[in-house]
Amino acid sequence: MKQQEEITLQTLADNEDLQIGYSDNDIVVVDSIQQFTEVNTAHVSMNAIVICTDGKVQAQMNGIQMELHKNQVAIVPQNIIVTDVMVSPDFNLKAMFLTNRILQSFLREKMTIWNDMMYIRRHHVVTMDEDEILFYTHFYDMLTLAIAKGEDNPFRTDVIQSLLRSAILALCGAMKQKLSFADSHPSTLRSQLPTSYNHFQRFLDLLHSNEVKRHTVEAYAGELCISPKYLSAICKRNSGKSANKWITEKLTGDVRYYLHQTDLSIKQICDLLGFSSQSLFCKYVKEHIGMTPMEFRGQ
Repeated sequence: MKQQEEITLQTLADNEDLQIGYSDNDIVVVDSIQQFTEVNTAHVSMNAIVICTDGKVQAQMNGIQMELHKNQVAIVPQNIIVTDVMVSPDFNLKAMFLTNRILQSFLREKMTIWNDMMYIRRHHVVTMDEDEILFYTHFYDMLTLAIAKGEDNPFRTDVIQSLLRSAILALCGAMKQKLSFADSHPSTLRSQLPTSYNHFQRFLDLLHSNEVKRHTVEAYAGELCISPKYLSAICKRNSGKSANKWITEKLTGDVRYYLHQTDLSIKQICDLLGFSSQSLFCKYVKEHIGMTPMEFRGQ
């Protein structure tokens, strides 16, 4: 890797120090590191799941020390600053990097678990036992076969993404078990978290539970009995994203889901998501997805 770099899907795919197993517009799968060049500062602009397969690595993530050993998984949210990276001579990894768009389409309502782990508990490392290692090893072998043998398959991308979604859901289940364990210990009860964490979590809960996401920051703040300015501040403090950015990302994720994964009419989707007219909905889709609803549905 290069010093002081912006890590995006494109820079990963072009990095000669990495062995890339698969890449598309939303995902890069890294099989291993060919050689490791010391990193001073890197901005990781998408979500990352990194499995340490050998050795260990130490780094600062947004100023918080993290250490990863063999058979441990690091789960990293988007827009993290990584500094002071040090690795053992035998360090190696397998990793997948995902845009927020594809992660939301994979997890849907289970994004609450991801958000709770990443932004509230800030628990970024999961240790896998022997059974879990065996599961992911077999799973990875299947993924490798799908990548290598499926080049002529017209549904190759769908097959690969389905396999990746299954792995991420399994990991999400392991994360949920950790959260359940933490909640059984008084020192980590949510009621003892700082008030801003509680408000931020309640905002995420509202965002994921509301069928209609198309509300203003003021509307969500009103439901939480706090000011819009305070809601924006705690969102920025806890996740690096504004409240409006959270709302837009979640709404756009729902738009993509209903257009691609359901047979609902455009009018039905408009009504479901809270748009007052089809023209307003089309304008939103064009602005945030870059094409009309019918063009996106026809992909």
